Amino acid sequence: MSKQSLFRKLGISAVAAGAMLVAGCASMEPAKPEEIVAKRSQAFWNARAEGRVDKAYALTSPAYRKAHTLEEFQKLFGNAFTLKGAEVVNVQCEREKCTARAKIEINPAFVGLKMGSIATHLDEIWLLEDGQWWRYQDL
Repeated sequence: MSKQSLFRKLGISAVAAGAMLVAGCASMEPAKPEEIVAKRSQAFWNARAEGRVDKAYALTSPAYRKAHTLEEFQKLFGNAFTLKGAEVVNVQCEREKCTARAKIEINPAFVGLKMGSIATHLDEIWLLEDGQWWRYQDL
């Protein structure tokens, strides 16, 4: 292998390594609160839609979980409707509080009446506690 060929390969390798380093540094930037809350809120609604109440409960604040059991949390939702799906459409944050807006689609459970699904928007509060964002649930 000639010196020129060797230098060319080393040069290409150095450029590739530099690009990977720059990409790696960019991914190490801390996520913005809006991004974190959007992901956590979507996880909450996905868990609810899947019937995974335990996963939704785990996203509520430590204070709420200390005061209320999983069973108490589950009773809040009853069986008046089935959550068909949800999508977090907007998050606005202040210093330690975010408001996430979710578009939810439900199927009401009226005996003998087929209504189809209903879509609406719902705002929820997320609070920063001990470095983590938690869904606020009334105590």
